[in-house]
Amino acid sequence: MKHEILVIGAGMIGTCTALELALRGHSVTLMDRSLPGRETSYGNAGVIQREAVEPYAMPRGIGQLISAAMGRDPGISYHFKALASMAPALWRYWRASALERHREISRDYAALIAHSTSEHARLMELANATDLVRRGGLRLAYRSSSLFEGATRDAERLQSEYGIGFAALGGEKLAQAEPDLRIAMAGAIHWLDSWSVSDPGGLVERYAALFQQRGGRVVQGDAISLREKGRGWAVDTFEGTVEAAQVVIALGPWSAELTRSLGYRLPLFVKRGYHRHYAGGGTLSVPMLDAERGYVLAPQQRGLRISTGAEIARVDAVPTPHQLHAAEAAARQLLDLGEPVEFVPWMGCRPCVADMRPVIGEAGRHAGLWFNFGHGHQGFTLGPASARLLSDLIERRQPFIRAEGYAPGRFSHY
Repeated sequence: MKHEILVIGAGMIGTCTALELALRGHSVTLMDRSLPGRETSYGNAGVIQREAVEPYAMPRGIGQLISAAMGRDPGISYHFKALASMAPALWRYWRASALERHREISRDYAALIAHSTSEHARLMELANATDLVRRGGLRLAYRSSSLFEGATRDAERLQSEYGIGFAALGGEKLAQAEPDLRIAMAGAIHWLDSWSVSDPGGLVERYAALFQQRGGRVVQGDAISLREKGRGWAVDTFEGTVEAAQVVIALGPWSAELTRSLGYRLPLFVKRGYHRHYAGGGTLSVPMLDAERGYVLAPQQRGLRISTGAEIARVDAVPTPHQLHAAEAAARQLLDLGEPVEFVPWMGCRPCVADMRPVIGEAGRHAGLWFNFGHGHQGFTLGPASARLLSDLIERRQPFIRAEGYAPGRFSHY
């Protein structure tokens, strides 16, 4: 059976894209090698980061770069063997992180982030998933007074420029808000507009269930088999060949391999991350970033989840959860962590683009080929908003935000 649109990739981005198109009346098939929400979208901290109006920039100071190179920055780790293959994209990432260029990028980024919670709210209501969300915000906690004071000044700037709500909590107020904390902290920035989800993979599953209720089809198959066929596209699945007039690639960290096979050269790279749940100890009322140790503690259904910072490594490299072990040690300073739930930590990959903006739009060289990937740390946050933007473009209607900053053709030598 030939469908109108095929979406490849059933993480938060792909599932939301398929759902948005189905809600608009399109005939859609959603395909992945596994079931919806089982890969990267399962493993994040589960925070819908309304405050993340400025994407994470690469450190540019000499001291910061030396600290990262020497392994002193707990939020960054790397495999030396991966740096050579990723060097061109990392070089572009470093250049894009320059102050003026980063501010220009942030203007585009903030326009999409501005719709993150409202677009999730719309889909959550339709999917009967509001029980999974907490609207209590996100805290960035600091151990040293000087860094807390600097973070407060930066939060004031973001509030002034973007209208993001926050509260600066001193050490005593933070201790009152989180009585399970064992040590005195200097303070925390409490971002008030962000939400958290108790089961990130479960939210994707609810969206996928709504997609199927609205007539969508979910299949498992081999993405690399994607090929042109006649005036459309075909892909091999466990249920046979699926054909469609148009196709959306939303494969997250695996998008690079598939797009390269079609002749596209985009500056993509991955940041790997790890998580583990802990139960039987203390907890937190809202997710908290231990800002000077580079990990997030988030209360979820399976326990208190530790999510690590960025590991620069190949997608298929052997897991090296050094950051997780360091994060666990740091977290045990803060509270009684309890015991790990999983015997083996989870590992996943974040799909990143050198200029920190996702790739959303028409591929350009092939009729009926669309891209929606490269959301870095914010794929979970931006799933519904990105889906709305791409759906507007597919339908040739006026996009609800300016789309040029996300267009695939923005890269030279594309």
